[in-house]
Amino acid sequence: MATTRRFTQLDVFTAQPLRGNPLAVVHDAQGLSDAEMAAFARWTNLSETTFLLPPADANADYRVRIFTPGGELPFAGHPTLGSCRAWLDAGGQPRQVGRVVQECGVGLVSLRRDGERLAFAAPPLRREPVDSALLSAVVDALGLPPEDLLAACWLDNGPTWLGLRVADASRLRALRPDHGALKRLAKVGLVAAQGAGNETQFEVRAFAAPLGVEEDPVTGSLNASLAQWLIGEGLAPDAYVAAQGTAMGRAGRVHVQRDGGTIWVGGDVAACISGSVTL
Repeated sequence: MATTRRFTQLDVFTAQPLRGNPLAVVHDAQGLSDAEMAAFARWTNLSETTFLLPPADANADYRVRIFTPGGELPFAGHPTLGSCRAWLDAGGQPRQVGRVVQECGVGLVSLRRDGERLAFAAPPLRREPVDSALLSAVVDALGLPPEDLLAACWLDNGPTWLGLRVADASRLRALRPDHGALKRLAKVGLVAAQGAGNETQFEVRAFAAPLGVEEDPVTGSLNASLAQWLIGEGLAPDAYVAAQGTAMGRAGRVHVQRDGGTIWVGGDVAACISGSVTL
């Protein structure tokens, strides 16, 4: 039997609605089957839709399941920030002052509050080398001049991305990939350092055709992996801001900070829609 549930839609990694990455959140999702969650995520046709549930782990404040139009994810960044904001705005009370613990497919993820901004602790990262034949096919599908490629590796913190460091941010913004080809190859995340005088230090793009999302406006999980890669190799400072979504007419801003041994990935969240959904 269908039930009326609280519903929220937010814009993540922006303080200004319509400029970040939208997220749909279904509250009190108990009783929904996997198939019903997947069907609703396909219907919203957003890059991610989440479902809030009571935690199974006693150390967590809430549990979230994260779906793209193509299936479920164990972790994703913008759904983590947006789901946390939706949970707090609905009256959620964390067990620890100033700290929220989310339960999801990768386990427990800590979030902290810095004023109105939320940030999550980057999950552990595994890096692996990339097969040269696959890399060549991806570079060709992207339309990326081979001389613009500086480095490549697999980045895995739950979601797996083929991470590429490229030489020029303006040429990165100008890429027009063959998404049909990428769908058969890999999810690809690219980063380039900005030139002097920019308000942000890096430009990021994320192509996720295998998940049914040609380009993701702003991607927290990818930015977490990129931050661990860049900071770990001394290619980025301990605190920086990355831009993402520029080529899509968005203005996503991802705030990265290393604090001791933890990298925090933060962003603003703007409320857009509040109401109910019958599922």
